[in-house]
Amino acid sequence: MPYPHADDPRVRPVEDPEPEVAEMLAKTMGDGRGQPLAIFRTMARHPRLMKRFNVLGGFFLTRGELPARERELVVLHTARRSGCLYEWAQHVIIGGRSGLTDDEIARVATPDRRGEWSPQDEVLLRAADEVLAEADLTDTTWAELGARWTDEQRIELVMLVGFYRMTAGFLNATGVEKDDDLPGWPETTEDPS
Repeated sequence: MPYPHADDPRVRPVEDPEPEVAEMLAKTMGDGRGQPLAIFRTMARHPRLMKRFNVLGGFFLTRGELPARERELVVLHTARRSGCLYEWAQHVIIGGRSGLTDDEIARVATPDRRGEWSPQDEVLLRAADEVLAEADLTDTTWAELGARWTDEQRIELVMLVGFYRMTAGFLNATGVEKDDDLPGWPETTEDPS
């Protein structure tokens, strides 16, 4: 789980970007006020990296082969396992728009409710756990995923977990703060951090 920091954010979001960076930020997701999200304004401190990060992140959110609901289930699970409140909060919103119910979102945050998932969802969560813990999948999990998902989708699933684990590390280490209007951890669970 994240370390306590003396100061957060450790890296301040860009407030008055250079024109080239402002143009890149204008193409990112924004909040309800039209402001680019804090993740992108923080990553704007490294514009070349932000540009490439946005390409891959945009692929997962808009061009991937996994259905949106299943993608968001895995992203939320990765955020919880990584103790990344910012990632969790943003994807609670995205997950709700993608078909996850409020109960499903709360269940992701409550590990002792794992037996309440369908077999199809359970194998996705187990796959995420294996990639997070071992950077690998067991033969059993790979085969169970293959009963429903193509090789292309299984590859994407592994990359999705890795991408959002990397993103959680960036968010936690730089101390990107979530906006006050975004949800926190569900009340039914302890703060995983």
